[in-house]
Amino acid sequence: MVGLFSKKPKKKAFGGYNICFKGCDDTLESVFGKEKIAPSEMTKKLWAYVKKKKISGKD
Repeated sequence: MVGLFSKKPKKKAFGGYNICFKGCDDTLESVFGKEKIAPSEMTKKLWAYVKKKKISGKD
């Protein structure tokens, strides 16, 4: 009966990607634009900015 109520082992959290915006002086409007955008589009623009500025933590 002990085995029926035992908890599953937790999976290790995925991650390990660091982004450092220190020293970046771009405004949100310059990154995302002035118009309203969907969250998915915001993510695409953010990653394009990170790749363009080479501010990612992984080599």
